[in-house]
Amino acid sequence: MSEIKKSKKTRTGSVVSNRMEKSVVVRVERKFRHKRYGKFVKTSVKYLADDPENSCSVGDTVLIEECRPLSKRKRWRVRSILEQAV
Repeated sequence: MSEIKKSKKTRTGSVVSNRMEKSVVVRVERKFRHKRYGKFVKTSVKYLADDPENSCSVGDTVLIEECRPLSKRKRWRVRSILEQAV
């Protein structure tokens, strides 16, 4: 039986909080068009992501990827820092 390797989901967002040990909160924003009214609506979701090196700071733009459950709420891992905060 051949195993098919699934690609992991990735999201790009900004770090909102880094007060935890080896964890960061990442806010991912998305825009979509409302079905009835046609207006563009902005929504955001906050993900808890694993940061093993504690390298992220508040305001950084990061790329996170889905991984196995690491704790009750943590299912994402920081893959790379795309843009450092000033």
